[in-house]
Amino acid sequence: MNLRELLLLALVGWTAIGAIGVTISLARGERAKALRHLGWIAGVWATYLVVLLAFSLLQPQKAVAMGQDQCFDEMCFAVTGVEEVPGFLIHDGSRLIRVSVRITNHARGRTESEKLIRAYLLDAQGRRWNESRGISGVPLTARLAAGDSVVSEPVFKVARDATGLRLVFTHGWRQPDVLVIGASDSLLHRPTIVWLDR
Repeated sequence: MNLRELLLLALVGWTAIGAIGVTISLARGERAKALRHLGWIAGVWATYLVVLLAFSLLQPQKAVAMGQDQCFDEMCFAVTGVEEVPGFLIHDGSRLIRVSVRITNHARGRTESEKLIRAYLLDAQGRRWNESRGISGVPLTARLAAGDSVVSEPVFKVARDATGLRLVFTHGWRQPDVLVIGASDSLLHRPTIVWLDR
């Protein structure tokens, strides 16, 4: 857990304590005091969200080189290769792109997985291409023993004219990093990308 995550955790804890104080004030009939505490809670959260959005909008987009790890706690993901799947019959003019991703568990002594991780491709026109389910083998969410590595090969169906492809790892919106200042999944933050030379 890094300092930015600790800051969010502290803010949530402070909010919980403040909510208890508001409840006690209301139970005692001290409505003015309860409203004052609610105002403080709302003001601190508003300030935090302004800082979060400012960081998201002002930070330049980060690009990671192929072969370089992107780590989420102890689980690390590195794009090691990309190829167009040859000879696959698609009648709508699309093409299939297979990306090789090395997954490594750097935890000591415990089995881990990154349960919410998923990947998508972006092209030069800003179009998004999600992973084609049922075609890939080892999932990005694979559980690995401490120190183990495995290769996942997610496949993406993209338009024939898709160029400038880049891969993005994300945890989606249903996780706390959405509210962590400077995290790649935080609100309005430009995603960290891996250029695929395609």
